[in-house]
Amino acid sequence: MNALNTLGKNLRLTSYGESHGEVIGAVLDGFPAGFELDKDFIQTQLSRRKPGQSSLSTPRKEDDEVIINSGVFEGKTTGAPIHFQIKNNNAKPKDYSHLKDVYRPSHADYSYEARYGTRDYRGGGRSSARVTSGWVAGGALVQDYLLKKKAIQFGAYIKQIGLIKLKSEPKFYSQGEVDAEIVRCPNKEIASQMIAAIEQAKAEKDSLGGIIECVITGVPAGIGNPVFDKLSAALGHAMLSVNAVKGFELGGGFEMSGKRGSEVNDEFELVDGKPQTKSNNSGGIQGGISNGMDIVFRVAFKPTATIGVAQDTVNTSGKEVKLEATGRHDPCVVPRAVPIVEAMAALVVGDFFV
Repeated sequence: MNALNTLGKNLRLTSYGESHGEVIGAVLDGFPAGFELDKDFIQTQLSRRKPGQSSLSTPRKEDDEVIINSGVFEGKTTGAPIHFQIKNNNAKPKDYSHLKDVYRPSHADYSYEARYGTRDYRGGGRSSARVTSGWVAGGALVQDYLLKKKAIQFGAYIKQIGLIKLKSEPKFYSQGEVDAEIVRCPNKEIASQMIAAIEQAKAEKDSLGGIIECVITGVPAGIGNPVFDKLSAALGHAMLSVNAVKGFELGGGFEMSGKRGSEVNDEFELVDGKPQTKSNNSGGIQGGISNGMDIVFRVAFKPTATIGVAQDTVNTSGKEVKLEATGRHDPCVVPRAVPIVEAMAALVVGDFFV
């Protein structure tokens, strides 16, 4: 039977829960024993993802306090499955009663029902980004492990919101630098423009998408496999599993398709007697295997599907109707997705180390 809700082979994260169910969470299996669990770091990552943290996010208020009730003894991991549980304390399913018989444009309502013959209309149920809380909890533990045991760091930040773009070259930014602005762009001037654009879209009952760039430092050469288990393919699989993601690119990405090999090939030189590329258009991965350079990738998020602007749709009775969606939603999901991208990247990289 396929593990439809599980990510990873050696290090496996199994996700569960729905947007307005009693609890959400995840089980992490295959994590090494004897590691001192830093619950504060896990909680910090969850707080970066949680709703209601700024004017740019949904007004739904959730503490997202994580409960870890297995796989840890006297503060250290035991090698047993680790259970992360998060309660839904501010669920308001009645807010979605008007959507019970309507297929929301660009949501999973119709496609989910076509697949399973039923759907949970309360905030999208299983299809909601709310379930990524469990992913962040498990991924944060792996992120902390890789930093302390392998000196590998994950740094994601906002590269673009709408048409407003951070044009600097990819680099690793600390969490403090990224979180200095509520939009999580490490450039104050560009961040201000992004915030204004999101607030304008919100005032017009509309939404915006954007791009998150992630830089992973410290990954040694030789991680990954050359065919179907490429490190790049695993990262792409994980990122395209995140809600609202519509694109993934590595290194120079799509722009390289319009250039010549002489412009984008990463030439080698010797640094301290070891091969190293002079440039990093490959994004730290060549032939599906890490080459020792920083791993650089970008993830594109579509605009939030739930908007107050009138849209054409149909209902379950087969009638064409107009929908002006109400309820609690983000005018732009991208700032809250930064810790999700980091967590998923950590789960992927960690799977090659345990």
